[in-house]
Amino acid sequence: MGGLREVDVPRLPLDRLRDVIGDGRYDALVAAGDGMRDRLAGRTVWNVNSTASGGGVAEMLRVLVGYGAGIGIDVRWLVIDGDAPFFEITKRLHNRIHGSAGDDGALGEAEAAHYDAVAARNATPLLEQVRAGDVVLLHDPQTAGLVAPLEAADAHVVWRCHIGADAPNSWTQEAWRFLEPFVSPAAALVFSRRAHVPDWAQRSARRVTVIPPSIDPLSPKNAPLDDDAIRRVVARCDLPEDDGVPLVVQVSRWDRLKDMRGVMVGFASQVVDAVPEAHLALVGPAVDGVGDDPEGAEVLHECTAAWESLPPDARQRVHLVTLPMDDVEENARMVNALQRRATIVAQKSLAEGFGLTVAEGMWKGNPVVASAVGGIVDQVVDGTGVLLDDPSDLDVFGEALVKLLHDPDGMAAMGRRAREHVLAEFAGDRHLLRWGALLDEVAS
Repeated sequence: MGGLREVDVPRLPLDRLRDVIGDGRYDALVAAGDGMRDRLAGRTVWNVNSTASGGGVAEMLRVLVGYGAGIGIDVRWLVIDGDAPFFEITKRLHNRIHGSAGDDGALGEAEAAHYDAVAARNATPLLEQVRAGDVVLLHDPQTAGLVAPLEAADAHVVWRCHIGADAPNSWTQEAWRFLEPFVSPAAALVFSRRAHVPDWAQRSARRVTVIPPSIDPLSPKNAPLDDDAIRRVVARCDLPEDDGVPLVVQVSRWDRLKDMRGVMVGFASQVVDAVPEAHLALVGPAVDGVGDDPEGAEVLHECTAAWESLPPDARQRVHLVTLPMDDVEENARMVNALQRRATIVAQKSLAEGFGLTVAEGMWKGNPVVASAVGGIVDQVVDGTGVLLDDPSDLDVFGEALVKLLHDPDGMAAMGRRAREHVLAEFAGDRHLLRWGALLDEVAS
């Protein structure tokens, strides 16, 4: 374990959003920001999670911290450290909160003791910085063990869960039994969807808030790119540069719940023959750059083995792309370029917390083919794409791709509606306003 570390995030001025969201929404955001800055004067807002890169949480924190600092709030971001057994336990919790078994490991007394010990080692340097009255936002299962020591130090603690299952089962119940004692002292609990709030939290006297995530339209992952920049990235990834060649793109971690292998099989079985010019790109991070996900290398290996078993003509049309993680902004720009090059954005997850990569793809004017799980159903509304009721049915997934690829006018209309929907519901000002309201309540 290397110890707690701080992530340096550049300040983001609110006025950069004016031209995107319009004067009315911008004025409301400025007024809310001014009030929040005054009420938080003299306090620090801390964000704590387990990785500075490689996932949606880290990307959202760059937005929250950047804009918070931009309006004059003392907001900071710290990343905890852990050993391999700790991240195996938290990955197990991640899978089971999603309703999936993951590995066959236990979540018993020994695991709770090790989890608590790692949390205590992180709490020591954290408590040297956090003062009474500060607000601390703890993100996801990796940080739940920090709730009690921070509350004992008179900080205002919010635990934010970015994951969840549409319906509870034995796996979710086991994970929540493990986490509830760690989380329950928090002043407030935040979830991405109402369906993700566990029963014990609904019965709790603690404040429970639902805050859907959002994108920053001007971040490196979403800002406009010129054609030359897009072509350079596409060529670097050995993908077809010709816009006339249809390209289906799924961007996600190498995580079994994202079912990259299923996307590959569905594409190969249905699209390769029906749309002979179409290609598929499965895009994920370099697995050595995501320290809190011990399964990434295994899943990439499984996908590579599945690719090697495809017929030769399918192998030529399916591409596994790993993006470097040593430069976070460059990684984001590469994702941006690949999504802009895409003809269709896919997200065939078996389970999902929110799946904000869907909104990112829609912002670029892409139609979506995705599973009707988690927050994806909040993003893909009528006229913006296709939702799959059964994400395990690979034939239906492939057939949906074929139907769209044979309807260019329909895809274009879906893409326009998709971008409009993201601007209305998932642009960054919506997220910032909801967080501002919660911080006001907690701090007061």
